[in-house]
Amino acid sequence: MTRLKEFLFKYKHAIIILYMPIYLLWFTSLEKRTNVHFTDIHCKIDDYIPFCEFFIIPYLLWFLYVAVSLVYLFFQTKHLDDFYRCCAVLLLGMTTSLLIYTIFPNQQTMRPKTFDHSNIFTTIIDILYRTDTDTNVFPSIHVFNSIAIHFGISRSYYFRNVDDVNIVKNDKKRKAIKIIRLSSLILCILICISTLTLKQHSFLDLVGGCVLFVLFYLLFITRLFISDPSGRLSFQQIAKLGELFKT
Repeated sequence: MTRLKEFLFKYKHAIIILYMPIYLLWFTSLEKRTNVHFTDIHCKIDDYIPFCEFFIIPYLLWFLYVAVSLVYLFFQTKHLDDFYRCCAVLLLGMTTSLLIYTIFPNQQTMRPKTFDHSNIFTTIIDILYRTDTDTNVFPSIHVFNSIAIHFGISRSYYFRNVDDVNIVKNDKKRKAIKIIRLSSLILCILICISTLTLKQHSFLDLVGGCVLFVLFYLLFITRLFISDPSGRLSFQQIAKLGELFKT
């Protein structure tokens, strides 16, 4: 019991996880809607993007990408401002997306009804199509979260100070960080492309996800989270958030 109390005290920032049940319940309820009019999201660019089943790999890696990145930031207890910043962007963006889905029901109808050939990739995609509806697509949470996670990792303490020999003293560690940062960027780009080539999203959904990220990361988060050695979300920062929404 003592160890449990020590763990909960040390990692009390895990309370943010309580958002997930709220998100999942809200999103699931939206996915089950049938008595509303859905606006079809489509643009001319979508017609020039070919279907490619191999992109199911980066599309599914999204789940691991988000989870591993958040776990890494979660355990960086000396630099919790990075964890709070990343989670703030994610929560604001995901909640805004759900609000848009609620107020503006939308869908896309670009999925292929049949596949020209069959392989392990098309089989997985078929399962994806049957479990994930083609509604609630604008903006793309897949795209938004991928970009938010990449910036969350690449702007975290050791990654942004990778060239500072006083912080990252080991050459091998410095090289590993740079490789991870580049790999994160490549995976982020591939995930965004996969939403289009799997016909899960329109190009407009991708743009919407990008705009949403820029809105919250550049306009809100960089103004709210001023360098704080403790890495804690202060009442002053929360007050600033309230002031932003009042103006």
